[in-house]
Amino acid sequence: MSTSPPAAVQGRPTLRHPLDPDPVRSTKAGAVFACGLMAALTGLLLGGVVPATVALLLARQARRQAYASGGFLTGAVWVARGERLAWAGLALAALALAVVLVAGLLQATGGSAGHDFGPEFD
Repeated sequence: MSTSPPAAVQGRPTLRHPLDPDPVRSTKAGAVFACGLMAALTGLLLGGVVPATVALLLARQARRQAYASGGFLTGAVWVARGERLAWAGLALAALALAVVLVAGLLQATGGSAGHDFGPEFD
């Protein structure tokens, strides 16, 4: 008994069952990308934390739905891009928070780095 390769490998198109749905892009994939983009754009203003969190939660849901759909939901590239943008937004927000904290600490200490001596000392 010899096994022949599938029809798609032989160059013939595979026939789909008439009741199979058409592959479509997940709507959550677009939402993940949009939220990730907003997170990256507003990350330095500390406002990127909320859209980044929403993007990461939606990305998890989108992956689960795409896996459960058996390949009929697409958009994994948009989910991955949105996730990367969301993480970048969170990193920018953390950087901005660190800068604000350091600036606040320097302001609270008077900004001088050492002991101030009178004018008669060198």
